[in-house]
This record gives sequence, structure tokens and C-alpha cells, in this order.
Amino acid sequence: MSEILQAIRGMNDVLPVEAERWQEIDELLRDWLRAYAYRPVRLPLVEPTPLFARAIGAATDIVEKEMYSFTDSLNGEQLTLRPEGTAGCVRAALQHNLLYDGPKRLCYQGPMFRHERPQKGRYRQFHQVGVEALGFAGPDIDAEQIIMCRRLWDDLGLTEVRLEINCLGQTEERSRHRAELIAHLEAHAELLDADAKRRLHSNPLRILDSKNPAMQALIEAAPKLIDYLGEASLAHFAGVQTLLKDAGLNYRVNPRLVRGLDYYNLTVFEWIADSLGSQGTICAGGRYDGLFAQLGGKPAPACGFALGLERLLALTEEQGLFAGGAGAPEVYVVHQGEQAARFAFRVAEALRDANISVQLHCGGGSFKAQMKKADGSAAMLAAIIGDDEAAAQEVSLKPLREPAQQQRRVALDQLAAAVGELLFD
Repeated sequence: MSEILQAIRGMNDVLPVEAERWQEIDELLRDWLRAYAYRPVRLPLVEPTPLFARAIGAATDIVEKEMYSFTDSLNGEQLTLRPEGTAGCVRAALQHNLLYDGPKRLCYQGPMFRHERPQKGRYRQFHQVGVEALGFAGPDIDAEQIIMCRRLWDDLGLTEVRLEINCLGQTEERSRHRAELIAHLEAHAELLDADAKRRLHSNPLRILDSKNPAMQALIEAAPKLIDYLGEASLAHFAGVQTLLKDAGLNYRVNPRLVRGLDYYNLTVFEWIADSLGSQGTICAGGRYDGLFAQLGGKPAPACGFALGLERLLALTEEQGLFAGGAGAPEVYVVHQGEQAARFAFRVAEALRDANISVQLHCGGGSFKAQMKKADGSAAMLAAIIGDDEAAAQEVSLKPLREPAQQQRRVALDQLAAAVGELLFD
């Protein structure tokens, strides 16, 4: 016998009980996005490799080490499985001139791909909800997106999720800070680990995000970007904070919060669940006003964030929310006999016409064996059909979860009403 093939490491199957939890959260997410007037777009999984090098930054870990890139065998084009969604969304906005009649609120959902070491909460194929507000310049949209996240945690019933924010300023402000940061780090080069030495001249801001305990004192003493911000950047950040305070939202300003993508400017934020450990950031984003120009388009302001669905699901599971089971049928149809089998198909379709979910037993078996299957299906009711019921065009309804309810026999034309009464009254 040949060996059974396995899924690729870090690319996981989602089996029925867990998939039902995904569906429950998907439904809630759709309502949440609609409440803030975000409209869906569907974007390709594969994009030109230069898109990410230009957007994310050639010196970032994502582009240097984590992208799944390949050469198209037909035309030699360099292609990449998308590692994030913002670059593709802005590319689509430019390609289709979406901002011709004003700003747009867009959202999308789907798999992203990064070649990382798989661990809990970090996979090679992972799923995100992306939220992008394109063409909005003021601090109001930054604050609305952050407050929007708080509403989602409330809708999900999540607790113990905290907010950190920072301001990265503008390019020229970061350049002044960058020069002094490099000088500070070079003066203590003996304290830098291998990763920090690699990033020192290519992406020194990311060193501030290091979790290496041996470097924390050095990082804490480093020049802080906020001290280099000009009047306009500080005013924008103050405007965001005013709106967050007005909304009664608690947060912490973290001057070391820099994010891992080069396109960010001004506001950046992360929502963190400490209970998830090192993979505790469940949602993060910020402003990226320069990205349209980086990708060859007319400059336009923009702000957005991504929500990691695997981490969100882990958090809901940890807190006992969305336990699955939503896919269980409401009625399980049990039948025995040739006429009963034919009548059972009519019964099942009549119930589905009434928007009642039905599992029709297939594969034969005794009434006892079928009733065991019905009970295991988690259905609320069994619809029992023998040849006698079929001849009379009737069905015996047996409640499976409410012992006080009695089994009763119902005519086919009254079946949907009787099922509705037992299920919902």
C-alpha cells in the first residue's frame, strides 16, 4: 500500500466542527463590516513579485525570507503567493481607477502565505480579513477603524484584548530619527545580536521591535521617534487620541511599536491578547499615505488593518465562544421500507422548502441503527417514516433533545408547521 500523502507543513485542513466555528464568525464579520459601510472586493492569490518588493520593502523579513515566489513557466514572469493584502488592494484601486469619484471603504478576506516556522497562531497559509479606507486623510478615519475593532471584540464577547498605538511620522522625520538610531546602535555594536546586525543599515526601526532580552536596555535607551515628529504629525496623532478618548477607549502609546511593513506612516496600532503568548497580536494596521505613489500612482492617503482569523479563533476557543455545532441538521429523516424510502425524499424536500435543515438517512439499516445515527447527528427532531406512514402520507415526529415533548404523527401538508412549532416555540 502506498503512503498516504499529508498536507504541507503549516498549511492546515479545517475539519467540520472547526469549519462551523469559522462560518459563525464569518457571518458576524459580514454584518460588522456592513455596519461601517465597507464594501467587499475579491483579489488574486498570486501577484507580480515586484509589487511586494516595492510596497512592503525589499529589506523586510517578508520579502527577504518569507515569500513563496516562483517563475511562471510559460512567460518567465516572477510571481508570488500574496503574503498580505494591502499591496494587492492598492494595486487594484490603481489599475481600475477606483478613486475617480471619491474615497472608498473596501474589505476582503482570504488566505495569505508566508514561509515561516509553523507554531501555534503562526502558519504558512493563514487567513486574514483586510479593511482598507482609501482616499481619507484625516485622523477621524484612523480613530474610526480602531473603534471599529473594539466593536468587533464586543460583538464576539472577547475580553482581555488591549490596544497599543504609536505615530511613525513622515518620511523625512523618520530619516532624521533613523540616522541617530543607527549611530546609537553602532556605538553599542557589541550588544547587537545577529539579526540586529543584519538589519542595522537596511531596516533599523525593526530592531526596536526585538524581543531579545539581552537587548532591551539598549533599545529602551535608543532615540524615540516621537521626539523627531513635526507639528503636523503630532497634530494628527493628537487628533486620533482625542477621538479614542471621546469613545472611552483605553490604550497605551508604545514608542517601540513600528510594524513590519515599510509602507506605514503616521498612526500605527495593534490589538493584543496576552493570553496567546508570543503570537498575541490579533489585529494590526495603520496609515500608509505613500503607498499609492510607491506603486506608480497619483498620491492618495489611506489607512487600514488586517485581522488574523486563526488567532481570533484561538482566542474565542480559549474563552469558550463559538463552540461549533451550527451545522447540525434540525431534522433527521429515518425511514425503512421501499415505499417509505421514496416518500422520505418528498418529506425532506418539503421541509427544505420551508427553510428547515434536513439530513436524510442514506445507506439502509434498521430503525434502531438509524435512530442512533439521528441522535448522533445533534438534530432536534427525528422524522420517522415506515411503509404505514408512507401509505397514509404522514410522518411521525420524535423530539430528540426534549424528553417532555411527545412523539406525534403529522400529515405531510401540516409537517412544516408542526416542525416549526416544535423547534421554535
